Order: sequence, then structure tokens, then C-alpha cells
Amino acid sequence: MHHTISRRQFVSTGVATFAASAVNPRAMFPAQKEGPPAMLDHILLGCSVLDRGIDFVAQHTGVRATFGGVHPGRGTQNALLSLGEKHYLEIIAPDPEQPHAPDHYGLQKLTEPRLVTWAAHPGDLTPFASRLSAASIAFEGPTPGSRKRPDGRLLQWKTLTLKDNHSGLLPFFIEWSADTVHPSADAPSGCKIDHFSLATPADSELRRISVTLGLGVSVSYAEQPQVRARIEGPGGKVLTLSS
Repeated sequence: MHHTISRRQFVSTGVATFAASAVNPRAMFPAQKEGPPAMLDHILLGCSVLDRGIDFVAQHTGVRATFGGVHPGRGTQNALLSLGEKHYLEIIAPDPEQPHAPDHYGLQKLTEPRLVTWAAHPGDLTPFASRLSAASIAFEGPTPGSRKRPDGRLLQWKTLTLKDNHSGLLPFFIEWSADTVHPSADAPSGCKIDHFSLATPADSELRRISVTLGLGVSVSYAEQPQVRARIEGPGGKVLTLSS
């Protein structure tokens, strides 16, 4: 059984966000499988209410994500689902206990879950930042971050963000602290990501930048910029997502 979420533009308060509509997954993806790039850490599925996002993923994959925690000062909370070793899905939504925090991804306006960004792990961010500087690629960070899990364990990381992420197609970069267990290791299992790719009208340019960043991600032409992912669940269930 295939369930597909794709991109449909709508305008709210002068800012373009995107809702989901059903399309043929064979039209979105090539016949052959495109496995996730090695550098992919996690994909972020945005939704306006966390429980609805959890229910949505469980309905279409057969696996239920568990609550991960909140991001103090960021105004968000999440739930996590393992997608295999070193890969996971983060369902992210506004935290009602932080009503005045900025809505970085426009989550409150979403009417359907959609991919809002993705994270890549290049290793040590300090030499990675040096390589970006040498290539004249502007960025911010590395910036420390943390989140306390429901069991009280503290997760810590550093992130680096590009000043130009090419309409949300390029990731932010993350380095987990040495004493932090990667979320894919103990989040609910049973799913895997079997396809991840980027699409854009400027595919040649994005392909060049992706090579410079070492992303190892497939890039193709499309009329609108899209991050695309396909998740396989138990029993042959397939969930196809896009931004």
C-alpha cells in the first residue's frame, strides 16, 4: 500500500508554504531505488500538532514514533522514529508551552504534514567549517544545542547552517557530542528510508554545490524545488514525502 504526500503551494501572510496532495509515487521517483546518502542524519516532518503528526506516520508506516522532548527557546517539540543505522525521522511541531517563540518552519500554518528540512552529519564541524570558508560558502555556527529526553538523559549537539540553503533544499549540519546516543539507536524501529533526493529547476547548480559540500545526494530537474523521501514500513507499507 502506497501513501504519498506531495507539494501544493498556498500563500499565507505573504509567505509561501506548502500543503500535501496525493500523486503517483512512480511519477515522483525513478524506477530504481535511490538509497539515502551516507551523510544524511535525519529528515524533519513538520506538522501543526505533534499528536496528529505521530498518528499520520503510524497510520501510513505501521510504526508509532515516541515523544522525544522539547527544544527550549525554539518553540518546538518532537517525536522520533528510527530509519535505520544513523538515520531517523523527526516529527516536529509547535510546543504549546512556548507560545511566544518564533515559528522558524511555519509549522503553525501547516494543514498537512510535510518535510521542512533535513540534517547532514559531516563529522567534526570545525574542519568542515574551515572547508566552507575556503570555498567562500557563507554559514553561521557551529552553535551548541541540547534537548532533555523524557527519561532525563541530555542530548547535546552542535549545528552549522548555511546562509543560502537554496530554497530549503540544502541541509543544516549536525555534530552529536561524543557522549550522546544517536537517536536512531533507540527510537522505535521497523522502518527504513529507501529513497532520498533533491529536485529543482536549477539542478546543475545544485548538483555542483552538493558535490562541493560532499553531500552525495541525487539531484534531478523539477519545476518546483523539492526534498523527496520514501520510507518503507513493515508489511510492505510505503510512505512517500516531499517538501
